[in-house]
Amino acid sequence: MKELPNRQTKSDMLKKTLLLLFVIPSTALVVSLLSSFTTPAQKAEQKDQVLRTVIIDAGHGIMPNGGHNGAKGSYSYEDDICLDISKKLVTLLKKEFPELRVIETRPDKYIVSLHERADIANQNKGDLFISIHVNAMPPIKKSELVGHKTEVYYTGKGKSRKKHTKKVPQYRYYEVPNTSARGTQTYIWGAHKGEAKEVAVRENAPMFAEDNYKEKYGDVDVNSPEFIALSLAKTLQFQRRSSTLANMVEEEFSKAGRVSGGPKQRQVGIWVLQATAMPSVLVETGFITNPQEEDYLNSQKGQDEIAQCITNALKVYKNWLEKKQLPGEKETKSATPKNAEGTKNAYSFLEAIEQKEKARAK
Repeated sequence: MKELPNRQTKSDMLKKTLLLLFVIPSTALVVSLLSSFTTPAQKAEQKDQVLRTVIIDAGHGIMPNGGHNGAKGSYSYEDDICLDISKKLVTLLKKEFPELRVIETRPDKYIVSLHERADIANQNKGDLFISIHVNAMPPIKKSELVGHKTEVYYTGKGKSRKKHTKKVPQYRYYEVPNTSARGTQTYIWGAHKGEAKEVAVRENAPMFAEDNYKEKYGDVDVNSPEFIALSLAKTLQFQRRSSTLANMVEEEFSKAGRVSGGPKQRQVGIWVLQATAMPSVLVETGFITNPQEEDYLNSQKGQDEIAQCITNALKVYKNWLEKKQLPGEKETKSATPKNAEGTKNAYSFLEAIEQKEKARAK
């Protein structure tokens, strides 16, 4: 009976200890205790949340003056096709992934600045950025001999000066549509050399047309080697996921019978791929300059098929992430390029973007 007070004391002490655990604001300790009671099913559910927000970007758009901004086919425009495919893709994604938050950067026919598209993606903390575009080939330049023109010229001086005539060929210069190219291509941003610079000029055209271009984008050449190198360092952590998704998208196109140009890298400055802080891909869904592909891109069947292929690829990508459970890859100092001309301006520009996003997150 003498032990009873002692047992009672121990019981009281245990109660007080448990009470302290819930009263003392020790978050780490409470979380640790609660996590030990998490069921395997709950843990699995937590691991499955690899994709929460996907950004769908319909390329180009109608300008304020009513003009088209994208590539032109024989009867249709890239601006309209991109929006139609994006709308179908958004509908499919919401159906296949009810838990997924889908954000559109261009919800209607009107153009949205490239800066704003990137801001929308970053502000909504996207886990993935998919930009929909239509490819085009520049016209083939040709010349045709249309006749000769008689030209007069002189030789010698003074009394020795003589008059001569000669026949000079006259040419007519013109362009014809380049209709040979066809198929899909899915791009990620990278520093792979050999990609033609002209592909970026068309995509970046809206940016340079803006009145307050330098206020939004800074006085930095997005096609300069130093900007490209530093952008690669900044986005290196997303490169693996971007390239994986790009390959999956092209595989789905191949399964559907499309001619696949495969995943590619663009080393030139594409703003929406460089300024989005997430894995990003740009899908060229076909060549509007090819008559057969233009018909396909404008058809209900073609647009549905393209949207379905990208949706299928996203399913595979999501499963891949769930299996891999990739940790967040961190940038390393070794990834930062050295001895680059103009590095200071480009680095400051990229740092400004990062600081801006940190301020918004607070």
